Amino acid sequence: MNRIYKKTVTFAAAFTLFVGLLPTAAAAQAKTAGIDAAGMDTAIRPGDDFFMYANGTWYKNTEIPADRSSLGAFNVIDDVVKKRTASLIEHAEKAKDPESQAIAGYYKAFMNVEEIEKLGLSPLRSGLAEIAAIKDAKGLSRVLGSQLRADVDPLNMTDFYTPHLFGLFVSPNFTDPKKNVPYLLQGGLGMQERDVYLKDDERSKMLREKYLEHIAAVLKLANIDDADAKAKRIFDLELKIAKVHADPEESSDVHKANNPWKRVDFAAKAPGIDWTAFFTAAKLDDQPLFIVWQPGATVGESALVGSEPLETWKEYLTFRAIDSASPLLPKAFADESFDFYGKTVAGLQQQSSRELRAIAATGDALGDAVGKLYVGEYFPARAKSDIQTLVKNIVAAFGKRIDGLTWMSPKTKAKAKEKLGTLYVGVGYPDKFRSYDGVVIKDNDALGNNRRLSLFNYEWNLKSLHQPVDKRQWWITPQTVNALNVPLQNALNFPAAILNPPFFDMNADQVENYGAIGAIIGHEISHSFDNMGSEFDAYGKMTKWWTPEDFEHFTESGNRLAAQFDAYEPLPGVHVNGKLTLGENIADVAGLSAAYDAYRVAYNGKEAPSKDGFSGDQRFFLAFGQAWRGKMRPQLLRAIIATNGHAPGEFRADTVRNLDAWYTAFGVKPGEKLYLAPESRVRVW
Repeated sequence: MNRIYKKTVTFAAAFTLFVGLLPTAAAAQAKTAGIDAAGMDTAIRPGDDFFMYANGTWYKNTEIPADRSSLGAFNVIDDVVKKRTASLIEHAEKAKDPESQAIAGYYKAFMNVEEIEKLGLSPLRSGLAEIAAIKDAKGLSRVLGSQLRADVDPLNMTDFYTPHLFGLFVSPNFTDPKKNVPYLLQGGLGMQERDVYLKDDERSKMLREKYLEHIAAVLKLANIDDADAKAKRIFDLELKIAKVHADPEESSDVHKANNPWKRVDFAAKAPGIDWTAFFTAAKLDDQPLFIVWQPGATVGESALVGSEPLETWKEYLTFRAIDSASPLLPKAFADESFDFYGKTVAGLQQQSSRELRAIAATGDALGDAVGKLYVGEYFPARAKSDIQTLVKNIVAAFGKRIDGLTWMSPKTKAKAKEKLGTLYVGVGYPDKFRSYDGVVIKDNDALGNNRRLSLFNYEWNLKSLHQPVDKRQWWITPQTVNALNVPLQNALNFPAAILNPPFFDMNADQVENYGAIGAIIGHEISHSFDNMGSEFDAYGKMTKWWTPEDFEHFTESGNRLAAQFDAYEPLPGVHVNGKLTLGENIADVAGLSAAYDAYRVAYNGKEAPSKDGFSGDQRFFLAFGQAWRGKMRPQLLRAIIATNGHAPGEFRADTVRNLDAWYTAFGVKPGEKLYLAPESRVRVW
């Protein structure tokens, strides 16, 4: 189980696609997708700082709540969705169908603090006994294999993370997308950021010291002898694991990730682990082929299994078992987990209520079951129809932009149009929801429920290895406030939850919907053609479908965009990594451009009417800028800059500087800070 507080950090980092916000959830519910003039700071010239022009007064007057590490438009929608989801979960017990009963049981068990206190560490007894019984390398390999789970986050392509030594990701094969294959990924670090283990800056040194104290504290709470010495050995082992890990930039390079290994070759390529025992315990002994995403880490971690003392590995596994379970253990363990992962790492000042944590945990554990209830109650047919029309217009606009490219050859254009034509765009919810038949949920066994569902989900993923690839499979639930592009399926997912104000409102003016949710939809469509998406053809196969000359031009444009973002300095001495964030930045430019074209088509080629003192084009760009409204605590901001493929929202709002229409709309002149000469504006698509 991913610890809840750590998952909060991972969630925030992975979902920095949306980090804007309005002052309160109540205000957000009353507000449409229209422009918030009161939150602007018109004393700032839009050409100097468009983010602060659109959001400055809100930014100055808004404090991040004590139980959060960030605040933004994402949170506004998320707050609304959580309240809705909470009501659905709390009333699920009244329904008699098995899935509603499972939802009710999971929530009730999480809330049953008395039972959790009474059980203590007993739910971990069998797992800890298995670790204690390890006698040799084969036994260690067997335990490591039995712990393999499909718990990596496919939404964050630059920072796959799993708390186990390795993680599994089941997806279409890079070179044969008609077949699902298992991807093996690096893992095993208690602190998610690899560089925190390796760098000598003050924050990294502080976190290493606090993490060592945390390890010792957990062991002492579990009444484990010689806790301080064991904590040091555990930390030193994790440090060695970190040293063999690939960094985020390398992990985001799909060419470096495409490493097919036959199962029978693992022993020779990565000695140390008894791979036969590992794969048998992982129920993967029937798989002939794996894609090893980070081969250096696989070789390095396997070597450590063979070289590090067996007792140290047993100490490490014991700590990992307890620490990962801490949010569902007695209060002392849960509080220690929050103190380190919530307060120290994420900068949270206050823990959210037990009820909110129970709602989040239930919605995460039984995602499709909760999602089915959500869309039945909160996603009307008209909303789906309106979004489908908007999607259709943006896809058409993107096609016209491809036709109009003067630098792209007819051969590459034909391939791009073919890819656009085969794109699957899922809106609201999947065609088919997952079933949870067979999983046992008890209303007095919180940790057991979590473990059984983790195994159930793992085995569900394994089943897909023996089934045809489903292009329409969703990777996120309807109640998730995000959107997703899946290159290997040439597919998009736009869940019902994100289709809410301030991003989308059925009753708002179209221009503002196009500036907010339209740019997001355009963003996800353009991921099919960004620096990663351009590596996959119309059917999800990783192949070069560009002519060398076209790809060179595309790469040169990408380099110029990377240089733009390299210049941004969110914290003193800390710059955005333009290369790491390039895919998202390309998608922002292309998505905003396509959304702008589609908005003009929706108004029959004319500018939208003026309103509240703003022209139609100004309203479009302000809706975009306010969609990126947000603040982060420095701890989270540093973590995102170091590991995440998304730039901070304030700089993504400044993407407007690459569109000619923005200059005309706001009269931006040379000498203003965001001004780019026409030849310096990046026009990727």
